[in-house]
Amino acid sequence: MTQRTLGGTNRKQKRTSGFRARMRTTNGQNVIKARRKKGRYRLSV
Repeated sequence: MTQRTLGGTNRKQKRTSGFRARMRTTNGQNVIKARRKKGRYRLSV
């Protein structure tokens, strides 16, 4: 079997760029706000 390049773990993904991780910081809150304004279907991972 061939291996896909650059794998990651879901736990790491959630912890770094999940919704609750974003809401923890002011800049992260701005990211969520901007995505809401743009009308994104998914605000975060």
